[in-house]
Amino acid sequence: MSKVVLITGGSSGIGKAVGEFLLQKGYIVYGTSRNPEKITNSKFPLLALDVRNVSTIKKTIAEVIEKSNRVDVVINNAGVGITGPIEEIPTDEIKNNFETNLFGPIEVMKAVLPQMREQKSGLIINITSIAGYMGLPYRGVYSSSKAALEIITESISMEVKSFGVNVVNVAPGDFATNIASGRYHAPVIEGSAYEIPYGNTLKQMNEHVDSGSNPDEMAFAIYQIINEKNLKIHYKIGAFMQRFSIVLKRILPDRIYEAMLMNHYKL
Repeated sequence: MSKVVLITGGSSGIGKAVGEFLLQKGYIVYGTSRNPEKITNSKFPLLALDVRNVSTIKKTIAEVIEKSNRVDVVINNAGVGITGPIEEIPTDEIKNNFETNLFGPIEVMKAVLPQMREQKSGLIINITSIAGYMGLPYRGVYSSSKAALEIITESISMEVKSFGVNVVNVAPGDFATNIASGRYHAPVIEGSAYEIPYGNTLKQMNEHVDSGSNPDEMAFAIYQIINEKNLKIHYKIGAFMQRFSIVLKRILPDRIYEAMLMNHYKL
């Protein structure tokens, strides 16, 4: 029997790549988008869902269950980037980022767990970020929202394991997607104390995304995880140095690691 997969944020980037790959492998795939009517080239059904709106989450999951009688895999992929000096990012934008990157995935898990408990099986994959393993300059809000989801995953994994449900994280590095166009950029304010360092760092971040890895690598990694018998909790997918930066943080003294990051960003 083909597994039923629901992917939030399935209209572009990593979500789209994963959905198309799994479709080719014979999975029944549903994606979500805040405005699915605007997407005309999706190879799998797109359902309306805004992770900041609990009623849309419940409605969409109910629709998938009604159509397919089960949900085997949920991929919490919907997310949004944000950059800026902590001092200058509007608080409303910080809250919106956490609503999307943390509280949204939590609500999706809460909505799908009753069905997975009934099935006595299920897999939830939370897409986080390698940036969630370290505080990065001018990406502190993004890093912390993804880090919080990593820890939530560790906790809920223990809470639901006895029901036959597994919960894991997949932390990608830089991939060539349209995330930069969709992220919130705090404006570079002329005359601000952060004008030059933030402006330079923002340019560097955008270049990294543009030269990132192919999203198909993430799609293959997700496929492998779905088919693993002995699942880990944390997976990191990306360039070697991005993954190795996590190892360096574990072994280097804090200030040396901080100096390394500041040198990287030319601060």
